[in-house]
Amino acid sequence: MTTRRSQLTREAARLFAEKGYHGTSIGDLAKAMGVQKGSLYAHIDSKHDLLYETMREGADAFHAALDTIPEELGATDKIRYALRGHLRVVAEQLDVATVFVREWRYLEGECRDEIVAERRRYEERIRALFREGRELGDLRTDLDDATAALLTLSAANWAYTWLQAGRETDDLADRFFALLVDGMRGYATRS
Repeated sequence: MTTRRSQLTREAARLFAEKGYHGTSIGDLAKAMGVQKGSLYAHIDSKHDLLYETMREGADAFHAALDTIPEELGATDKIRYALRGHLRVVAEQLDVATVFVREWRYLEGECRDEIVAERRRYEERIRALFREGRELGDLRTDLDDATAALLTLSAANWAYTWLQAGRETDDLADRFFALLVDGMRGYATRS
């Protein structure tokens, strides 16, 4: 990707996060880049391309955060690290995370199918951490993995509305973990 295209994608993410996808015009993007509207089309076919690129960047960032979790950790520590990674992505890439969480529904066609599949894959990866914890006896034996993942992601995904860009998030993630997971651990039974 060229430097100019990369800059355009960053500006688009910022504007989409600030004004929404539909609230951002090609004119807004051109103004942010300091160019005429027609000049943008040397770099993109449509505004939709920029939305897709921002979504792709978000999907890659959230999956990369999960990829860094050491496999040898226990299940509940993996959940804690997943929360840390998720909130870190939000803080370090606030615009991208905001767009990824909020604007995905405006994608169309194959781009939409791809990003919806990536979102589902991410949710399944989180669900698998809870399943592992339940199966190993680290979490409640009656835990509904899907509901636990949904609750966790719902709490973490809304961080874009209140989390300050660049904030250190590990302590915050650990407090989320204590509230969410320690409550689930209460009825764990060891085999």
